Amino acid sequence: MTMTADTADLRLQAVTIFRHKRLFALMVPVVILAYLIYTVFAFDVPGLMQRASADNARALMADTYSYKTHITRDNRDGAVSASIEGERKGRYPDGTVPEWVTLGETTVIDLGDGHVVTFGPETITYDIPGYGVIRATPSTTNGVIQEFPAGDLPEWINSSRNRLAVTTEAGRLSVTRNRSEVFRYFAGWELFFFTLDSPYHGLSVTQVAARAFNGEAGEIWDDFWHNNMWRHADVAWAIFETVLMAFLGTMGAAIVALPLAFLAARNFTPVMWIRFTFRRLFDFVRGVDGLIWTIILTRAFGLGPLTGTLAILITDTGSFGKMFSEALENVDKKQIEGVQSTGAKPIQRYRFGVIPQITPILLSQVLYFLESNTRSATVIGAITGGGIGLLLTQAIITQKDWEEVTYYIILVVLMVIMMDTVSGWLRRKLIKG
Repeated sequence: MTMTADTADLRLQAVTIFRHKRLFALMVPVVILAYLIYTVFAFDVPGLMQRASADNARALMADTYSYKTHITRDNRDGAVSASIEGERKGRYPDGTVPEWVTLGETTVIDLGDGHVVTFGPETITYDIPGYGVIRATPSTTNGVIQEFPAGDLPEWINSSRNRLAVTTEAGRLSVTRNRSEVFRYFAGWELFFFTLDSPYHGLSVTQVAARAFNGEAGEIWDDFWHNNMWRHADVAWAIFETVLMAFLGTMGAAIVALPLAFLAARNFTPVMWIRFTFRRLFDFVRGVDGLIWTIILTRAFGLGPLTGTLAILITDTGSFGKMFSEALENVDKKQIEGVQSTGAKPIQRYRFGVIPQITPILLSQVLYFLESNTRSATVIGAITGGGIGLLLTQAIITQKDWEEVTYYIILVVLMVIMMDTVSGWLRRKLIKG
């Protein structure tokens, strides 16, 4: 009878445990789903979706892999100029324009597929196949006088009293009182190698190679390296600064953290208040994010890569201090005792009995943080005014040179891949032998 009662109790306990587990397994996804639903409304995802513009997204994507040529007319004096991306550094010499533009009293711009824009003495016209001719006459008193084909205006025409903007697949026309401008997109990164004022612009690869073999290699490299639009020399130096920030910050943090880790390790510092002080110090410096340290140090030391280096050093000192102290607490005492039996002094016992044991952990963590800090240095550089992060931020702020943004992002990815490869190779060589 006793055995039956015990069996019933065990069965009841098992049923209760399984019921609790099933309830828990059901509640976890329900809670997660409820939280996700809450975040949808807390972050106004429906409003964000309504404000999203597919046209803007397509324009942004097009800017990343293409460039636009600007044909601009000053409506006050009638002067017409052409430039790549609208920059002075990419401006065509006076009196010269692309082959699809015909200068004259009436400038004709052939955008292809039947799209033709004309800059007349007074009126600008845009002949759009399948729609008709749009006319715009800038006036100092009446803004921009506009004429459209009969019917409602399509979405790709933006018309106001002082401005007309027409966007089609062939290009874009913008007319204001003082300026008329046509934008035409082409695939590629124009002027990436040579600017318009370079004697090597427009030459094929074979022609450039032939000139290089004929003794012009130095001039060719100089024109490429000092390209005023893409600034390859400045970009290379910025990449170097970013890697240097990561390297100095990481290695400096490891050098500072190692001796402090002994003071935080239980088996090397028996005095509790000393251990407590240094452990809380490590918690404090690593508890404050590196970006916060960057802002604080920028206020104290000003802009520059040194500020970014110090921000990485301070943050990683806390992380390394914690990891190194935990590694020290797990060292094998027998190896230390063996070194001590030879008559070694305390410093020698640490050097030959402790350091060899924790070296693989130290190297592994330092190299991993070096790889990670290469990415962090890009963001920190955007705040401190150093490295590739600064150039990336400047290109984003301009809101026009998104192909340069793409260029910098590709370089950052390649830099991270390189650091990952190098750190992996060093780990294999230094740790595994």
